[in-house]
Amino acid sequence: MARAPRVRTKAGRLAAVTLDDSSIGRAGEEVEHERAIAIYDLIEDNSFRPIGHDGGPYALRLGISGNRLVFEIGLIDGTPVITHMLSLVPFRRIVKDYFTICDSYYAAIRTATPDRIEALDMGRRSLHDEASRTVMERLKRKVEVDFETARRLFTLITVLHWKG
Repeated sequence: MARAPRVRTKAGRLAAVTLDDSSIGRAGEEVEHERAIAIYDLIEDNSFRPIGHDGGPYALRLGISGNRLVFEIGLIDGTPVITHMLSLVPFRRIVKDYFTICDSYYAAIRTATPDRIEALDMGRRSLHDEASRTVMERLKRKVEVDFETARRLFTLITVLHWKG
């Protein structure tokens, strides 16, 4: 069963986001907390509009089915708008690299010099930016999003891959 959505109303934006429980499974409190923060941040600040649809606000259910990322988009009242599936192949390398650099970054916080921490953080942000551009490119024919929304969507994509 999907989690209850957090809701914020306004046209041309996401007002509710849920993650498909079968895609993420259960994790520890820390991982669950990170997932909740990622959803909160996305709902608080986003620009999201399916191409050819001028309504909203929208509800997004995000999940993984096989080798595909599934965007189930509807109106906040439950009316379906579009389901869009993206191949996960273009995200595989970047998600793996992102997790590797995040692990290094969090380990460095405990023992490394400030210069090393800053360098890892810059690398982490650079990968996140690259992934955000990939999200925008992959969605461009179906959903219009701004760069910051794409960044937050990539965070949720990593959340779907994060097993804790």
